[in-house]
Amino acid sequence: MPAVISVIDDDESLGASLVGLLRSYGYEARDFASAEAFLAWEGASGCDCVIADIHMPGMSGVDLKQLLADRQCLVPVILITGRADPNVEARAQSCGAVCLLKKPFPAQALMQWVDKALGG
Repeated sequence: MPAVISVIDDDESLGASLVGLLRSYGYEARDFASAEAFLAWEGASGCDCVIADIHMPGMSGVDLKQLLADRQCLVPVILITGRADPNVEARAQSCGAVCLLKKPFPAQALMQWVDKALGG
C-alpha cells in the first residue's frame, strides 16, 4: 500500500502540481487549501507525511506542526515557503519540521526529503 502524503497550500496550482508529482512517484497524495481543511479530513490520522506551506490564511504550517505534536501525532512535516523571512528557518527548526524548502524548489529536492521523512 503506498504512503499517504498530504499537501497543504493555499496556492491551488502549486498544490495540484505537488500532488501530481507525488503520484508520479507512486504515492497516494491529497491536497488541501488550508490546515483547517486537512484537520477536518477523516483520514488525517492515517497520513504518512505532510507537506505544508508556512504562510497561509488561518493556521500556518508551523502552527499545524505544533498542534499535531500536541496531539501526539508524530507524522513528519515538510514545510515550504515562498517568503524570505529570516525568522522562518528558526521557526521551522524549533517546531520539529523535517526540513524547510524555499519556493521554487527542485522536484528532486522535495522527493529526497519525502523519502527521508518516510524513513528511506
